[in-house]
Amino acid sequence: QVQLVESGGGLVQAGDSLRLSCTASGRTFSTYAMGWFRQAPGKEREFVSRISRAGSITQYADSVKGRFTISRDNARNTVYLQMSSLKPEDTAVYLCAATDKHTDYARSDSYNYWGQGTQVTVSS
Repeated sequence: QVQLVESGGGLVQAGDSLRLSCTASGRTFSTYAMGWFRQAPGKEREFVSRISRAGSITQYADSVKGRFTISRDNARNTVYLQMSSLKPEDTAVYLCAATDKHTDYARSDSYNYWGQGTQVTVSS
């Protein structure tokens, strides 16, 4: 069982940066691939980024490529999402997810565990 807690969201202006964190409970964090998804009101949950267990492989949605960076610190059981050049369309609840599967990491149904989410609001 893994429990995930996100933090770092907030209200920022377009062009600003934010760093989200997601801290996991348990001793087996390094055995999980981690992902970030987001969900805006009235929209489906969408893939943002994911990182492999050792942190050597990353993947991004086209909409955030070049602006967002995912990283992880397995010693701290934490995955990060550094977001820069934020746009109003990045406004959403950002959710952290963990999976022990080896599958399509861009699909939300590939993940076993989810955090509660943290709100990011970008004003124009």
